[in-house]
Amino acid sequence: MNAPADLAKATLEDKYTVESGRVFLTGTQALIRLMMLQRKRDELAGLNTAGFVSGYRGSPLGGLDQALWRAQKHLAQSHIRFQPGVNEDLAATAIWGTQQVNLFPKAKYDGVFSLWYGKGPGVDRCGDVFKHANAAGTAKHGGVLVLAGDDHAAKSSTLPHQSEHIFKACLIPVLSPSSVQDYLDLGLHGIAMSRYSGCWVAFKCVTDVVESGASVIVDPLRVAIRTPEDFVLPPGGLNIRWPDAILEQEARLLDWKVYAALAYARANALDRIVLDSPRARLGIATTGKSFGDVMQALADLGIDREAARHIGLRVYKIGMSWPLEPQGARRFAEGLEEILVVEEKRQLIEYQIKEELYNWKEGVRAPRVVGKFDDSGEWSRSGGQPAGTWLLPAHYEHSPAMVARAIAQRLEKLGLASQLGSQFKERLAFLDFKEKALAKPRVGSVRQPYFCSGCPHNTSTRVPEGSRATAGIGCHFMAVWMDRNTATFTHMGAEGAPWIGQAPFTDEKHIFANLGDGTYFHSGLLAIRAAVAAKVSMTYKILYNDAVAMTGGQRHDGPLDPAMISRQVAAEGVKPIVVVTDEPDKYPRGTEWAPGVTVRHRDELDAVQKELREIQGVSALIYDQTCASEKRRRRKRNEYPDPARRVVINEAVCEGCGDCSVKSNCLSVEPLETEYGRKRTINQSSCNKDYSCLKGFCPSFVSVEGGRLKRGRSAAVAGDDFPALPEAGFGALERPYGILVTGIGGTGVITIGQIVGMAAHLEGRGVSVLDMSGLAQKYGAVMSHVQLARGAGEIHATRLDTGGADLVLGCDLVVTASTEAISKMAAARTRAVVNATVTPTAEFVKNPDWQLPGSDLQGDIGESVRSAAFVAATELATALMGDTIATNMFMLGYAWQKGWVPLSRQSLERAIELNGVAVEFNLRSFVWGRRAAADPERVRRIAMPAEVITLERRFSRSLEELVERRSRYLTEYQNAAYAARYRSLVEKVRKAEAERTGSTGLAEAVARGYHRLLAYKDEYEVARLHADGLLERKLAGMFEGAYRVVFHLSPPLLARADPLTGEPRKMRFGPWILPLFRLLKRLKFLRGTALDPFGHTGERRMERALIREYEDTLEQLLPALDARSHALAVQLAALPDEMRGFGYIKKRNVGAARAKREELLARYRALATAQRAAA
Repeated sequence: MNAPADLAKATLEDKYTVESGRVFLTGTQALIRLMMLQRKRDELAGLNTAGFVSGYRGSPLGGLDQALWRAQKHLAQSHIRFQPGVNEDLAATAIWGTQQVNLFPKAKYDGVFSLWYGKGPGVDRCGDVFKHANAAGTAKHGGVLVLAGDDHAAKSSTLPHQSEHIFKACLIPVLSPSSVQDYLDLGLHGIAMSRYSGCWVAFKCVTDVVESGASVIVDPLRVAIRTPEDFVLPPGGLNIRWPDAILEQEARLLDWKVYAALAYARANALDRIVLDSPRARLGIATTGKSFGDVMQALADLGIDREAARHIGLRVYKIGMSWPLEPQGARRFAEGLEEILVVEEKRQLIEYQIKEELYNWKEGVRAPRVVGKFDDSGEWSRSGGQPAGTWLLPAHYEHSPAMVARAIAQRLEKLGLASQLGSQFKERLAFLDFKEKALAKPRVGSVRQPYFCSGCPHNTSTRVPEGSRATAGIGCHFMAVWMDRNTATFTHMGAEGAPWIGQAPFTDEKHIFANLGDGTYFHSGLLAIRAAVAAKVSMTYKILYNDAVAMTGGQRHDGPLDPAMISRQVAAEGVKPIVVVTDEPDKYPRGTEWAPGVTVRHRDELDAVQKELREIQGVSALIYDQTCASEKRRRRKRNEYPDPARRVVINEAVCEGCGDCSVKSNCLSVEPLETEYGRKRTINQSSCNKDYSCLKGFCPSFVSVEGGRLKRGRSAAVAGDDFPALPEAGFGALERPYGILVTGIGGTGVITIGQIVGMAAHLEGRGVSVLDMSGLAQKYGAVMSHVQLARGAGEIHATRLDTGGADLVLGCDLVVTASTEAISKMAAARTRAVVNATVTPTAEFVKNPDWQLPGSDLQGDIGESVRSAAFVAATELATALMGDTIATNMFMLGYAWQKGWVPLSRQSLERAIELNGVAVEFNLRSFVWGRRAAADPERVRRIAMPAEVITLERRFSRSLEELVERRSRYLTEYQNAAYAARYRSLVEKVRKAEAERTGSTGLAEAVARGYHRLLAYKDEYEVARLHADGLLERKLAGMFEGAYRVVFHLSPPLLARADPLTGEPRKMRFGPWILPLFRLLKRLKFLRGTALDPFGHTGERRMERALIREYEDTLEQLLPALDARSHALAVQLAALPDEMRGFGYIKKRNVGAARAKREELLARYRALATAQRAAA
């Protein structure tokens, strides 16, 4: 274990300011520190160099530019310039330019070392510039490192990536780091190799390393650079020059530069044997992330250095995966019977090893080489397979468990496994058990990534009935799995271009193509130009949200606004151009729109699109609305207006029809279970104030203008009121300790991992933190893998292996019960703290009756762990702290107090302080979690006093209570006679059911369904429910300060139809309407009479007819009721629950329910007839 840090002196800036020593760095931060170390090394060598960074963002390098901006002060001090690229190939061309600086006079520096970054598709599109620039070469004191962000599993991509083969085609050497420490050490070697060989040098970055964090050593002199002694450079060297003939460049590259890179790798031992045996028979060759997988697999199998020596195992860590240094590879192969090559994706090293060993020594049989396939080889077609039998497949990605199985198979084949101890067999047995357990059918739920609450794409990606849209790169891509009639996608910058090839060969006349503003600025304008040139008919929907939202909300990499876009596309020949926005009045007078541009409100989107689809040629719809997440960020910094207006649903009025979710597509509209069925509520913590939910045709919505949300009950509870908490104890850390944090993207899950990681670093422990997020940041399933150890050498793979979690911090039940999370649990090892509050998945937006599907998720988790604590964390944390964001820190506090987090309280609290975000809030949330673990009942009483739980939120526990409560309700609704009518029918059903089935299921269904029909929500009832005081008390409990309440209604006698949709428009009514509500409440005796001014509408007549139909239906059911027909009778009695909503929504639902009733009645009658015939 390293020396603990001085907690008081530690700062977040240590990662960039500590000259030498141990610091906590993520892979992204290590790339920045690498550039600073290079500048320092040059300075110590007497060189005055500068650095340059350019590229284009994309997962897993999506946050590099943001980290660079945050480090701007430190970069400037090191003479390092960051210039984000408009796109990848232009950025690479700028990098090429840095190597030309010293070809001309007036250079201010001795050289410029440069870093290019981009994800796999960016590497693909840069093939041309990479080939040109690599052929030209690098400067003597410059050098270029090319970061390739490869998403092997396509977690945040439209295609899995493996960039090595592209680099090979460009003759660019490839370095494959395996850890954050490698990012520093191998990175320095990469720049030195680039300077020596004249080659650009690729640096492979995968999620498991670049998005992980670790405690590493920084020291500009840690890496000793050795100049090759067995390689003589040609006259003039290998660096860039001018003039330089093209064919001379080719000869220099092919004849010298690649071999110079090999000589450098050989001289500096970039490839090395890490485990060996004097009688080695099996060798494992591996690289990059796979090296961690191999070492973790060996540790899991009980194979340490001594065991490897004993059984005859050799492990070769390859730092440069292409070209493979041959001398080292042959030394590794010496004496081996077999070589197992472990590398992810397509073969690169495997083919090179086979090539090096072919005809290696005269008369000596080379070792057998396996990797992707077993002994049958790649091209075997035995058993009708298209290829050989996969051993380590090329598709998807590997895990230590998969690698362990492959190693075990090869050891057993060579007869080496028998020499290993019990851990070897136990690990394989556990993997077999876990595989079988996970293979059992489980009906789970998927937390699919989705648009953020209030996202502009909730509206902008809609298309009119009869039209379709295509997707591209960006958040709007998620429309392909929503109900948006959006199908197919293309790579970045080619949005809409497939239509050029489709249009001549189809009778379809027009499509819409979604194009994000970030992609437009990157290269999308060329696709528009191509569409105009091809004379196709289509509409580009340019989705301007003022940020590159998919990768974290970066600003555009240059000037861009809707007016500029209009002028640019107009110059390409696009017309007409329509701007659609949520705020048409926001544009100042004199905005320089292209000629003919019109500005329309987003409420007109459907009409605008219908107009555009009838126009020949290429048109454009610029949808202008700021990214919702970016609004939230800017509001926190006081950089964006934050209207003092919030939307609240009066659940007493709400029918639970879901139209508000349909209209808004918003995740902040959540289910609320009540005595009278499922209603809706607004999650005030996640709401981004888009207000589109108000379009739901429902009178339950009110908006609160002014005031502010109350801060939670903890603010009213003095800390001294709660007894002092005992300090939790945790024994010595004898082996690495794994923590899996699961949760929902965008809710602070990653912060928890970073807090724990920093706390471990402060204590001098070995630590690794891997955040698996990517696209899942958009409210999908995210996981943070944390490993703690006595020293860094005990941690191998950054991702927890099968059964590798000692603690699961389950911040979301759905994600924690997923197959991936359960695979990390072991019944003999894992403890779990799980948030029992269920957050609905995106499926709820489409399905108002969504339920958490499948078996008991808590049961699934409980069966997989040693012990589990299920805590209503969101419920408690929100009540105490006033914001759901407190949940995760609350969970951490709970787990720590249980003694399940092997870190000191002081370290965790200091890490929270160093994080620098809502410090006091997070510290209090942590304390309340601790208190909940120590005294859960006391915390629950504080969070939810009995007086705040309204009668409507308590559920009936018997048929009698259910009927009694609804009888009282109907008495208030109309009168005692009305309630007696209700009780009479329910009692009749109860008696018949008891006599014939001995059950109460039908009576309960009737008690609920009949009540719903009798208590139809007409004008009198809506007025009563708004004015009876419950809403007033609810708002008083939520808000403080001066505020006014506005009601959003569509009175049938006042509301006019929307000319665009034909639907009645909603109107705003201020507090002045409350006296009118109270008057209407007293006029309820007019309901249904000839004097009822509202009773003659079609909706009211329908509601009264439904009551009679229901009574008639029950009269038909009861004579034939028995045990066999009981289930059908219950279904029929429960049909009123499907007749939800108001106005045209209710009419539609009633029509569907009536059709279903006829179908069920037909089945019921047929069953009764069959029973009579049988009798």
